[in-house]
Amino acid sequence: MLRQAERFADDFIIRAYGQTKKDRKDFIAEFGKELQNINSRVSEILNRRPRVENPPMLEEIQLFLRSNFVYDEEKETDLVSCMLNYIHLPYDLKLSLLYCRVFIGRYGGSKDGVVRVLVAAGLVQEKPGELMEDKAHENIEKLISLRMIEEVKNDWDHFKVPSPYFGLSLGVIKAEEFFISSAESPIISPMARHVSFHDADNTIPNTNSFLHSLFVSAKDGLLEASSDCLRNVLHNAKFLRVLYFKNTQLKSLPDEIGKLVHLRYLGVRHSNITKLPESISNLRNLQTLDIYWSGCEFELSNGVLNLTQLRHLKMFEPLNYSEVRVPQGISRLRNLQTLEGIYAGSGIAKELGVMTQLRSLEVRCVSDDHADELYFSVVKLSMLRKLSLTVERERRRGSYH
Repeated sequence: MLRQAERFADDFIIRAYGQTKKDRKDFIAEFGKELQNINSRVSEILNRRPRVENPPMLEEIQLFLRSNFVYDEEKETDLVSCMLNYIHLPYDLKLSLLYCRVFIGRYGGSKDGVVRVLVAAGLVQEKPGELMEDKAHENIEKLISLRMIEEVKNDWDHFKVPSPYFGLSLGVIKAEEFFISSAESPIISPMARHVSFHDADNTIPNTNSFLHSLFVSAKDGLLEASSDCLRNVLHNAKFLRVLYFKNTQLKSLPDEIGKLVHLRYLGVRHSNITKLPESISNLRNLQTLDIYWSGCEFELSNGVLNLTQLRHLKMFEPLNYSEVRVPQGISRLRNLQTLEGIYAGSGIAKELGVMTQLRSLEVRCVSDDHADELYFSVVKLSMLRKLSLTVERERRRGSYH
């Protein structure tokens, strides 16, 4: 019932997009009536629900474990304890743990990176006066304190889901079919909302139309034929909120991506993309645009200035660890918290001074012609927590500036 309500709400947003004022007014009234009907049906179900004072929790857990794991009497006690810990988690923490299992298990990720995905996936509730990113950080710290995830201190500051929670969460994922993680090309259950295809080497299988998250990684890049498959996937998965590609070596993204009006996270890492399609300007709900290790001479078009909800813009061009040039007017993106990999010349340094929400700023190829402007802008950024500056190298001067 709840998923039916969720699908109805998502469909309402799609259909309302682009309607006339009068049609939208009538549609909203129809939407309100249907929500009342759903609420009434939910109340009836709850009233009919039997009251069980002492559910056989332990027996159910043992049955679940023995049906999903090879039986080992010595380890079962630990697994039962871990399962009880999982069951007693608040719902948002349960989903966060499963998401970490899918996202971290095959794609790695820093704490900040996973925070951005959790926020985009809608697993964090926004409260007045509180940033969703802060709440997601709090949830991750809670899971760390419960030893359900562990920090891995290295150059990249990653973290992982340890044993036995790594295997246990996989068992839950398989049982619920809400999350799917596979190296094969399975038929996607209509119940699946979050899907991960790792080590893909051929094509991307089609998905159900209510998919919310799609992760795709490849061993040595996807075949050329996968571009057509991707176009079909994006056409069908119109409710996608998170779309993440890694090691795919894609040369371009199809224009169909501009129709994903629900999309909040777009990650394209280790690709050969040199520019984004103009249709990206339609993604008015996009919160994170992550384009690390893109193709050489990557350009960011003016269309990005329409992404008024953008909170995190991460870029990195591999040629000599170079910078990415952003269009003038970037200061219009007043919700930006992360801005990394940019060149601050041509007036961009001055614009940074009004982007007061910035928490993380990385500027590459800083040179004399804009160093003073950059300094006066940075001192105005009272919320800044992380600052990285790379000075222009003498051997590169003249080639790029």
